[in-house]
Amino acid sequence: MIPARSPALASRLSTRAALALAGSALLALSARVTVPLWPVEVSLQTFAVLLIASAFGMRLGLATMALYLAEGALGLPVFQGTPEKGLGLAYMAGPTGGYLAGFVVATAIVGWAADRGWGRNPLRIGAAMLAGELALLALGAAWLAVLFGPAQAFAYGVGPFILGDIQKLALAALLAPVALRLLASMHLR
Repeated sequence: MIPARSPALASRLSTRAALALAGSALLALSARVTVPLWPVEVSLQTFAVLLIASAFGMRLGLATMALYLAEGALGLPVFQGTPEKGLGLAYMAGPTGGYLAGFVVATAIVGWAADRGWGRNPLRIGAAMLAGELALLALGAAWLAVLFGPAQAFAYGVGPFILGDIQKLALAALLAPVALRLLASMHLR
């Protein structure tokens, strides 16, 4: 005989599923929102990745990233520049593939720190976000180096994004305690 699930467990699972869906929708929306910075236009995706990881923690953050990547793999237009740049697995294997893998690693790093209470302090979570951002850029550049060579990887895949990514990281670190308080007030974290 299979034991019946408790209503509390069912409620918790449905809440987490709703948060993961909301997080993947936020990621898709952030791919469409761009900010014109010099020398390139940047999306708000890394901001969303860092904020989701700090608010959701590692497990729910990784589940959210997995859902987002699954949506993209299935061909839904959730990635930056799609459908103009293609959909599905072909897009994921292209130049942005390393950054997409970096989203997962950054989420793990920042989510791990958030699970240990670092999200309540902007400086501590900011340090974790910096580590996550460095891992994200390293994976993105490594994949670009495979595709186009190391010089082009840094010149086009890292350098132009440093200023914008620092600004997004700082904003995400400042908003992390606010996001945690909001989720706690709704009894979601």
